[in-house]
Amino acid sequence: MDCYTANWNPLGDSAFYRKYELYSMDWDLKEELRDCLVAAAPYGGPIALLRNPWRKEKTASVRPILEIYSASGMPLASLLWKSGPVVSLGWSAEEELLCVQEDGAVLVYGLHGDFRRHFSMGNEVLQNRVLDARIFHTEFGSGVAILTGAHRFTLSANVGDLKLRRMPEVPGLQSAPSCWTTLCQDRVAHILLAVGPDLYLLDHGACSAVTPPGLPPGVSSFLQMAVSFTYRHLALFTDTGYIWMGTASLKEKLCEFNCNIRAPPKQMVWCSRPRSKERAVVVAWERRLMVVGDAPESIQFVLDEDSYLVPELDGVRIFSRSTHEFLHEVPVASEEIFKIASMAPGALLLEAQKEYEKESQKADEYLREIQELGQLTQAVQQCIEAAGHEHRPDMQKSLLRAASFGKCFLDRFPPDSFVHMCQDLRVLNAVRDYHIGIPLTYSQYKQLTIQVLLDRLVLRRLYPLAIQICEYLRLPEVQGVSRILAHWACYKVQQKDVSDEDVARAINQKLGDTPGVSYSDIAARAYGCGRTELAIKLLEYEPRSGEQVPLLLKMKRSKLALSKAIESGDTDLVFTVLLHLKNELNRGDFFMTLRNQPMALSLYRQFCKHQELETLKDLYNQDDNHQELGSFHIRASYAAEERIEGRVAALQTAADAFYKAKNEFAAKATEDQMRLLRLQRRLEDELGGQFLDLSLHDTVTTLILGGHNKRAEQLARDFRIPDKRLWWLKLTALADLEDWEELEKFSKSKKSPIGYLPFVEICMKQHNKYEAKKYASRVGPEQKVKALLLLGDVAQAADVAIEHRNEAELSLVLSHCTGATDGATADKIQRARAQAQKK
Repeated sequence: MDCYTANWNPLGDSAFYRKYELYSMDWDLKEELRDCLVAAAPYGGPIALLRNPWRKEKTASVRPILEIYSASGMPLASLLWKSGPVVSLGWSAEEELLCVQEDGAVLVYGLHGDFRRHFSMGNEVLQNRVLDARIFHTEFGSGVAILTGAHRFTLSANVGDLKLRRMPEVPGLQSAPSCWTTLCQDRVAHILLAVGPDLYLLDHGACSAVTPPGLPPGVSSFLQMAVSFTYRHLALFTDTGYIWMGTASLKEKLCEFNCNIRAPPKQMVWCSRPRSKERAVVVAWERRLMVVGDAPESIQFVLDEDSYLVPELDGVRIFSRSTHEFLHEVPVASEEIFKIASMAPGALLLEAQKEYEKESQKADEYLREIQELGQLTQAVQQCIEAAGHEHRPDMQKSLLRAASFGKCFLDRFPPDSFVHMCQDLRVLNAVRDYHIGIPLTYSQYKQLTIQVLLDRLVLRRLYPLAIQICEYLRLPEVQGVSRILAHWACYKVQQKDVSDEDVARAINQKLGDTPGVSYSDIAARAYGCGRTELAIKLLEYEPRSGEQVPLLLKMKRSKLALSKAIESGDTDLVFTVLLHLKNELNRGDFFMTLRNQPMALSLYRQFCKHQELETLKDLYNQDDNHQELGSFHIRASYAAEERIEGRVAALQTAADAFYKAKNEFAAKATEDQMRLLRLQRRLEDELGGQFLDLSLHDTVTTLILGGHNKRAEQLARDFRIPDKRLWWLKLTALADLEDWEELEKFSKSKKSPIGYLPFVEICMKQHNKYEAKKYASRVGPEQKVKALLLLGDVAQAADVAIEHRNEAELSLVLSHCTGATDGATADKIQRARAQAQKK
């Protein structure tokens, strides 16, 4: 245990700091880090080096090389820089490399050197050029701050949603500030800059001078400033070697330190741990590294070679040409377990487990001591927590074995924390491997979340490892394996050295019917890579037509999209394709396409009936569909034409179409309608009133109601209305007029073709029993019973029915008999039935 704490360095009385090696770097750097533009992403992210940047001593003909490495020094990408001079490099939160050029253009590259996009920081930046730039991170995303040659600042808080802000001018600023940085306060990005002994804070509306509380006199300039990883704290390095540490709001001083070194440091970054009360800053010079905080002494390290500092959530990564190290505050659980002569419960439990492995009785003594103090649960928790903060797998196993040993003596210790820690450490050890090169700590891993870690593995194209982690953690398929396989498929379609058939088959064999995987998304990526045929093959595996059709339309495969839409049975989808085809093809080709798809043609006709009548007529003409064309002209004659001449002309066109269709009945009916329209117009002119658009029957009825009986009869003869129908029309009209005298004359004009029972019915309907009796006597014997029942004469109806000896009539009369008034009649019928049965 003494050896284990050999690299612990105390800072004051309450904190220890340790530095351990993450990787032995195996990259082949031909130049020193000081001669390169360097950018390293947090959370164990990649390192970007722009070799041979534009310097005066270099010849202009030599182009620089941009190289990207993993944190372990494994090469990820290398490309010759062919664009303009670069001022600064930085990584976004999505691990995209932002390259800020001197002309204000920002080029964005992927982890593997693939160009993503570019954007400009504005015309003012282009005109005045870029002196310096910073890439910073906020809760909204990754931002860029620019210092121009006119000593003005421009920034965007989120490069994903670019909104440029020109910061206020600093009064009297004639040269570049000695140092500056970005602050994020109240969800707004600010600029803090130093001009001589003065500090200025720039926000979106004003430039204000600020003074750090507790700053000693004699400071003539600020040489360096650093903001913490969480933007809560600020450190200032002055020309006197004094280091001020306080809140980022510059309202509270936390501590100070005088390092007595006046040379400006190369870098200064914060080194703090979440939920820790300790505050420390790491300052780096050419060959010296110093950790200072709220203590009279500092921790100093000798740097054997040029190094670069990367601030992290819980420490600082330090890499050079040969090594990559991590410097951080020793966590409380680890400190209590491993510090010399510790009697903490976790330390005693670790010793008890070691003695148990040696089969020593001291294990029982240590265990009893913990149990007597009632601290066994705390001891197990300490060992579990300390295991998470250890980088070496052997120490992790030792602490977890101790925790497992202690759990055996507890009745109700929840196993979740132990199980989850074992899972988390297995994942962390896998990604920390040299060939993976993501040296996450436990705190960083929890802050980053497993989903983001999987995204970063996918970004590095480490699909097998990502899938193994998903399966090991038993993540839901949609969030885990399915999502990763979809990313793999999107990468697979970019491999242009493999045939479309092989790629499509390989993707389908790997994905199959995996839930959560959209073949249309993969096909869209293939189309974006210029592989249209591959996209079509992949869409064959997409079960949802609603996802197939939009992409096929985008690829200008409209006819195939129409077939897929028809197969789906989704009429809305078919209409979408039809409207797209209509805009894409000329009218002739569009109609020919429809003729090959009967369902689509039918749906389009339905659409045209409501929206485009002229197009519907063209369709019928092209198909020589005279029957439908005739029907179209009939509808058009009433819908579009108000003048009688236009309506008759449209009907004539319809009649001609029906003749061509060999539909004699429809043609004759149309001609009759034309004659009726002309006659109705003439009647309106001669008699007045409203006749147009009435049916033939209604026209006759209207004439009778108007007292024009002869005209009605003439109309009936002209249109060959049968006598029975005419008698019914006249009977109904005269009854409605209650012209009983004319009705009687009409009934006697000749023998009624409809009989006289309808006269009785109509009269009774008008509640005129007197008139009904006139016609009841004229009703034939076969309808006599019905007529008498209509009059309400049940007794006489019974006599007639008995006389006729008709069982149906007897039953009809009996159904009209009521018990109170027609009892005798009912008995009479029953006796007649009985006598008939005897005979």
